[in-house]
Amino acid sequence: MPRILAIDYGMKRTGIAVTDELQIIASGLTTIPSETAITFLKDYFSKENVAKVLIGEPKQMNGQPSESTPVIEKFVANFVTAFPEMKIERVDERFTSKMAFQTMIDSGLSKKQRQNKGLVDEIAATILLQDYLTRKMI
Repeated sequence: MPRILAIDYGMKRTGIAVTDELQIIASGLTTIPSETAITFLKDYFSKENVAKVLIGEPKQMNGQPSESTPVIEKFVANFVTAFPEMKIERVDERFTSKMAFQTMIDSGLSKKQRQNKGLVDEIAATILLQDYLTRKMI
């Protein structure tokens, strides 16, 4: 069975998470500089069978698009151009960064470790993906 990949795209960094081949467990894959995302994904897709990509959709508390929406929309357009056959699904990413930070605290990571913004982005992508898998099973 092919994997599902989740992308938490940001202005500077992009967190990436992926499922196992049975699409049961979400795991953090990496955090990369955002400008390298398409190149990274081309390489990853050439090695792994991916059926769908989830891309976080930033929204404000009232459901309106956030200030980073234009940047992410540009990435989505580039993604569709680079991978026209890949299925994508946009998913609400509200609270994922806060949940990621709380997960780091709950895991006992030191204050210095919690300052690693790349790790926050990777965990946020993992939370986004695990939430999707949980909703898919219901």
